[in-house]
Amino acid sequence: MSLIGENIWKRMDVEPSGHPFNQLALLEIENGIPRNPFINSGAIVIADILLSNLENPKEDFLNYVRDLTNDQTIEYNQAVADSEKRTGFKNYAAANLLKSFKNLDNPVNDVLDFYFQQCSLEMTCSQLTKTFSFLANKGTCMLDKVRLTETQAKRINAIMLTCGFYDEAGEFAFEVGLPGKSGVGGGIVALLPDNFTIATWSPGLNKKGNSNLACWL
Repeated sequence: MSLIGENIWKRMDVEPSGHPFNQLALLEIENGIPRNPFINSGAIVIADILLSNLENPKEDFLNYVRDLTNDQTIEYNQAVADSEKRTGFKNYAAANLLKSFKNLDNPVNDVLDFYFQQCSLEMTCSQLTKTFSFLANKGTCMLDKVRLTETQAKRINAIMLTCGFYDEAGEFAFEVGLPGKSGVGGGIVALLPDNFTIATWSPGLNKKGNSNLACWL
């Protein structure tokens, strides 16, 4: 949002999909506009935006996360990135569909190479809580750097509350009531604005792609 402002919402929506995170049918029906930034197609569009606006995208993204956490030890896991490149067939399909609707500005392979690299970021639960702490602190990260305006932070928290857990977002909002984000690696992070950020990790997933144990906790 700090790179292109409100124009980001011309390229994706802010609605829950009610479908699996890698589902393609809605993307075609809705003319290449992802339902939200937290499903795969939305994250691929975000990768395209960063690719267009950052001088050294992989390095800049890594440094951004390190800055948020005040931790220079965070790295990409290249084995994970390479595995995603070999097996991420639905992501290739989604990216080509986005490209066909002119919602990717860069070559598909370049966008996916960066996207898979982002997916390979390796972090502990402690590092993950620090990464998201700026969203619990009105847009200001641990180094007292303002990353987002308070309004922008509230909007992202709102989207996390309604869309952050794939097609289980409604149940998580009903049962837990906190903005959060899950990942198919088994991690979950959630926050209470002005109070705290919490993260859990357990790799066993339920049928919606969320961690069984982490959701229970």
